[in-house]
This record gives sequence, structure tokens and C-alpha cells, in this order.
Amino acid sequence: MARNLTQLELLIELEPIAEANVDRHLSMAKTWHPHDYVPWDAGRNFAAMGGADWDPAQSQLSEVAKAAMITNLLTEDNLPSYHREISDNFSQDGPWGTWVGRWTAEENRHGIVLRDYLVVTRGVDPEALEQARMIHMTNGYNATQLARKRIGTNAIPSAAGFMFSVAYVTFQELATRVSHRNTGKVCNDPIADRMLQRIAADENLHMIFYRNMCAAALDLSPDQAMEAITHIIREFQMPGAGMPNFRRNGVLMAKHGIYDLRQHLEEVVLPVLKKWNIFERNDFGPRGDQLRNELGVFLDTLHEDVRKFEEQRDRSLARDAVRAERAGALIG
Repeated sequence: MARNLTQLELLIELEPIAEANVDRHLSMAKTWHPHDYVPWDAGRNFAAMGGADWDPAQSQLSEVAKAAMITNLLTEDNLPSYHREISDNFSQDGPWGTWVGRWTAEENRHGIVLRDYLVVTRGVDPEALEQARMIHMTNGYNATQLARKRIGTNAIPSAAGFMFSVAYVTFQELATRVSHRNTGKVCNDPIADRMLQRIAADENLHMIFYRNMCAAALDLSPDQAMEAITHIIREFQMPGAGMPNFRRNGVLMAKHGIYDLRQHLEEVVLPVLKKWNIFERNDFGPRGDQLRNELGVFLDTLHEDVRKFEEQRDRSLARDAVRAERAGALIG
């Protein structure tokens, strides 16, 4: 049975691949500026500066678009937590440090432009948004610690930080890309759609870096990487899970096709597993094979969960349509 590599051994062995992927990212990343994506001429002062404070009637966003935009922005706001986790697990030396700094700087643009857009267009209540930001950032987020709480401390080795982080963030970046892209479609505003397409493009490049690093880790220590991948998929939570109103907003987003279980399975989990050739590999030991079998069973269950969720969603949307029709008849 091959031993698990320590975090230091992983970083040393994977450093040349990290360097190549940092260079690849820098050659492909496009420079853009948040101020170019905000309709500044739509802005005006709030009451503190002689204007009028926010009123719900000022928003042009639907309730679904509001829920998605708030969820996406608060997720981006928690960047200090993500930076801390990546920095702790990747180190600040060599290409690892270059990536941590560059990734953090690119991610920071997302929160800047989303907030500017929402405040200028009065899309959501800025005071409620700030209160939620304070709560969410104070709570922070740590994917590995949450996994230990759910799975059990002894189930996740203390040296597993790098493996768990790189596996988690691969799926998370792709999930965030899907969420941003679909949020742009429901905003009914070409400016918002363009902005969110730009953010989604960043997220896709970030995902590719992490996906490539996890692929290299699979080649280096297959069973160890498979352990992290299996746990992350089975216990996956979006990074916004602890934010205020996350359950309500998440239900709205799933109900209206912004990020639902089928998208999670078919647009996030399965494409990444296919890219890594998880079910075709022949380099796993007994432990890796066992974990792969467990993952296969879990994915079968997830397929069934998708079917059940969509049946429930269809019934719920049908009831909503009937209620809306009755309300329209009463008004008419």
C-alpha cells in the first residue's frame, strides 16, 4: 500500500507543473476593468448625501435575479477566507505564491464590479446587502474544516489540506461559473449579462488551473487524490452555504434553473471526472478502487435525486402558475 505524501512533498513534486500552469494562465487571462462594466449614468445620491434611500420599486430585477445576484456577490465577498485557505495549503513560495496572489487579485474584481452594479442601479437594498456581508465575512469559510465536521475529524488526514483544497476548488470554480452565467441570463439586462459573462470567463480559467493541478496530483498519488475527490463530491457545499438567507435564495436559484442538481451533476461533477479519467484509470490501489466504487454508487444515487428534484420542481412551478393565473383573474 503506497503511503500518502505529506503536504510539503506534494508541493515540491508538483511545483514544476504549477509553474507551467501559472504561465499558461497568464498567457490566456484577459485584462479587464470593473469600471467598464457599470452603468454609472444610472447612479444618484442616497439620503446621506441629499438624495433618496433605496426603495423596492427602484429595482428592475426580478426576485429570482435579486436572490442570485446577492448570493453570487456575497460568495465573492468571502475572498479573504478563500485566500487564507489557498495560501495556507499552497504556500507563498515560487509559482505557488505567484498563483495565490494573482488568483486573489483576479477574484477581487468580481466583488468590486458586482457591488458597483447593484448599488448604482439600485438593484437590491444596499443596507441589507452590507449587513449580510458583515455576517458572512465574519463567519468565514473553510472547506476542509467543514468536511471534517461532517465526515469526522479522523476521516480526513491532517496533511490532506492541499489535496482537499485543490479538489474542492476545482468543482467550486466551475459551479460558480455556471451560477454567474445563468444569473446573467435572468437579469433581463444586457449590461448585467455582459458583466457576468466576463466574471464567468475568469472562473473558467481558474477552474482549469485547479483541475490541471488535481490531475497532476492524481498521477502522483492516485489513492490519496481519490480520497480527497470522493469526500469533496459526497460532501460538496457551495461556499455561500453559511450566508444569511442562503437556503431561501438557493431554492429560488434551483427552482428557476440558475444552479440546480442536474447542472451540478451534468455540468460540474461529471465533466471534471471525465477529464480526469476517473472511471477508466488503472493506477489505483485497493483503497483507490474502493473509493471509486463508493463514488460510483453515490453518483447513481445523485442521478435518482435529480429525477426526484425535477418532479417536485415541476409540480411547484405548476402550482405557482395556477396561483398567478387566479391572481390575474381577480385583478382583472
